[in-house]
Amino acid sequence: MSKIAFSPADILLPFDCGLTKWAVVACDQYTSQPEYWERVDQFVGDAPSTLRLILPESKLESDNVEEEIKKINETMEQYLEEERLRPIENSFIFLERKLHNGKTRLGLVGKLDLEQYSYEKGSGTPIRATEGTVLSRIPPRMKVRKNAPIELPHIMVLIDDPDKQIIEPLQSKENRKKMQMLYSATLMEQGGRVSGYRLDQKQNDEVMDKLTKLADPQRFAQFYHAEGKPVLTFAMGDGNHSLATAKACWEELKATLPEAERETHPARYALVELVNLHDDSLEFEAIHRVLFDVDPQKLLDDFLAAYPGAHYGEGEGHVITYVHNGEKGVVTVPNPTAQLAVGTLQSFLDRYLEENGGKIDYIHGEDVVDQLTAQPNSIGFLLPSMGKDQLFPTVIFDGALPRKTFSMGEAHDKRFYLEARKIK
Repeated sequence: MSKIAFSPADILLPFDCGLTKWAVVACDQYTSQPEYWERVDQFVGDAPSTLRLILPESKLESDNVEEEIKKINETMEQYLEEERLRPIENSFIFLERKLHNGKTRLGLVGKLDLEQYSYEKGSGTPIRATEGTVLSRIPPRMKVRKNAPIELPHIMVLIDDPDKQIIEPLQSKENRKKMQMLYSATLMEQGGRVSGYRLDQKQNDEVMDKLTKLADPQRFAQFYHAEGKPVLTFAMGDGNHSLATAKACWEELKATLPEAERETHPARYALVELVNLHDDSLEFEAIHRVLFDVDPQKLLDDFLAAYPGAHYGEGEGHVITYVHNGEKGVVTVPNPTAQLAVGTLQSFLDRYLEENGGKIDYIHGEDVVDQLTAQPNSIGFLLPSMGKDQLFPTVIFDGALPRKTFSMGEAHDKRFYLEARKIK
């Protein structure tokens, strides 16, 4: 078994179908915009599609969710029986994603060893969560994965490779000539375009060798001035709760397996896309908050009361913008104990919702916040984006950030489901 947590995988790819209808965006997007998923449903129609293999999070709490999950599992089995999904074995797939804004994001699809991952805050595993994991969000997702014969990832994991030695060289003409082109497709709904190339065995070995060097404890300690700290090689970018769900399902299954089977069982691993934190296209976007079914004025009054000296208007400390009924204002929390404004806000919102009820959604884009807060009994909060260079040092020294601190790009730039892998 490789010491490196990321390795080539047996990857299932769609066969004999239109990829534009096959590939759909991550299930945790557009949860407050059901019209998006209705539009996708109409576009896909009866064509083979990953839309029939995933459960949009907007449906997680629907009355017929159990029936939806059963139908998903049946469709997975059907696609396997029809050989709609065909394997390429022991492979890395190099991805070029042309984004809607014209930039190109590079990635590498392979599998992560869940034995080397923890979503517990303060963990010292090589793979770590970057944001707080909401444990209550895992059980509903486990229902979707538990009986599924395959997994489809929207997980993006980051490496900190400022010299661009691992993924970026794969884009060279010399390297490209050695690869097998697997697919190239236009993605729906402003998703841009994605192309996938299979690395040859020598390229696989070179990637593994470079990742081994990246994970060297001496290099890690010197690079981060982190003597004595456990090595962090892989940090979660997108899909934190999906990977946490895979881990929870594996821990449950592992307890039932003999020791020898635990070493090789496919559910021990999760398919992910590896992306360099320093990829030129990668921009950390702020994730805003919108609350529904609340009294906006009471919420603001309670927010000010929760922090000594908090006041309307700008000042020294954490300045947070709120949006209500088409108008914007700011509140300032002086002498904050949290490192980031999102920490100050989120800790209050968690308490407020628990005591007063209401719902919260996490939104990309100020325009969507403006649109949603035009509804009665709603209020939005606009948050600043964090610098991506802060990510690894913060996780190494402070543990996970508050949940939904950052997002990698706009909703339509998120990972689309295309590849799959057997987990049974």
